[in-house]
Formats: sequence, structure tokens, C-alpha cells
Amino acid sequence: MSAPTFWRCEPSWSWTSYPLGDHLLWCVIDGRGELELGNQRRELHPGVCALFQPGDAPRATHDPHRRLLVFGMHFGTARPSAPDPRWGEVLDREFLNVLARASDAAYRRNDARGHYQAELCLEQLVALIHEAVEHPGRSGATDDPIDDLARQLRQDPGRDWTVAEMARRASLSRAQFTRRFVARLGMSPAQYLIQARVDRAHQLLTEGGMTVTETAAALGYTDVPYFSRQYKQRTGRTAGQDRQAQAGFQPSTESAGRVAGPE
Repeated sequence: MSAPTFWRCEPSWSWTSYPLGDHLLWCVIDGRGELELGNQRRELHPGVCALFQPGDAPRATHDPHRRLLVFGMHFGTARPSAPDPRWGEVLDREFLNVLARASDAAYRRNDARGHYQAELCLEQLVALIHEAVEHPGRSGATDDPIDDLARQLRQDPGRDWTVAEMARRASLSRAQFTRRFVARLGMSPAQYLIQARVDRAHQLLTEGGMTVTETAAALGYTDVPYFSRQYKQRTGRTAGQDRQAQAGFQPSTESAGRVAGPE
């Protein structure tokens, strides 16, 4: 890969590329302009990113009063990596900017670890562009409250959540919230909460050393058999089986304390 680079295009700048000999990552950080490839055209603004492949010959112009600030680099890869169309809009511009700055800073340390970190940032940027092309609008602002609520459910599944409270936090009616939640995440808020609790229960049972009863109570269940049924439905195993696996099938306190006597 070439050195990651930021460049503020000069007022008189325009770009007519020769056919590329490698891949090119090209991300708009600031400014306005227009990008063309073949008969496809895209208006440029912050967050629009392109991934070109060998043989592409892109063209671009910009508004000299709103000059483009572009981040990019050339790189080689044995795997096909350019989407079709070549560009998409990365809506999480803060993350885009962090990755760009991290890549630039790491590479310019000019050591093996820095170059490796820059390559990792490049891989993440390539993944973001593919996501933007294949699923445009997935992280749209209109659904940010849904993402926020889903994250809160995963972070604190033991809380006594209600759909009415979730909808209120998202500033939506209960029906609107449920509809958007299902469209976004493929299940109802109640089912998502159950899955979040089961995921956390598995972690507590297999990593935290808690008993089944302690785990159920920690996650807001007053009925341990009900918790156990939900756990098995979601994992295919009983909570006790996972607890035993974590414990390494250690002998119980009772059997461990028994002293063997003469036959």
C-alpha cells in the first residue's frame, strides 16, 4: 500500500485519471464536487467514498469555493475488492474520520507495527465502503434511536425494560417504534431483549462463575424454570449444562468434602 494521504484540492483542480494499475481508496472528508466513472456519476460531499480497481479511469471536479479534502491511498490485493457501483456514502462520518487519521498517523511512524495498523484501518475502510454500497442508508439518522436502544438493551439486559419506555426514549409511538425495530433488527423489541438476556446469561454462566439461580436473578427473572426454558430454546442447551462445562465438572462441595474411609 502507498502512504495514506490527505489532500486539499487546489481551486483550479480537476482529475482525469489514466487507467489505474492498482486499487485506489478515495474518501471525501470535506467539500463539494462531482465524480464520474464511465456513464455513472456521483455528487461528492463529506462521507462519499469510492473504491476503484485496476483499469478504472475516474474523473472528478469540485467547487473551488468548497474545495474537496480527500483521504486515500493506493493498494494491491489478490482478492477482488471493488464494489459496483464503485462508491457509496459512509454515514458514520466520525468513524470514517477517525479511521483516516489513525491510518495516516500509524503509517507515518514508519515502523512495522505502524504499517500493520495502517493496513488494518484500510481493511476497515474497505468494509465500510462495501457496506455503504450494498446496504445504503443502513445507518441513517432516522434510525439512530433504534440503534441506540438496541445497544442499551445489550448493555443492560437485566433492567426491567418495557416497549412503552423504549418507544418513549426513541421519541416514537409504540407502533412506529416496533415497526422500525423489526425492520432494522429482524425481530420484535421483546424478542431482542430475550436474546440479549440469554447472551448475557451464557457469558455469566461460562465466564463469571455464577450459578443458574444467581444468573436468572441478575437478569431480572423471578421464575428460574421460565429462565431455563428461554435459555434452552435459544441455545439448544440447558443453563445447567453450560454452568457445568464452565466449572469443568468439578465435584460438588459435598462430595469434595467427603473423606474416603477403609472399605
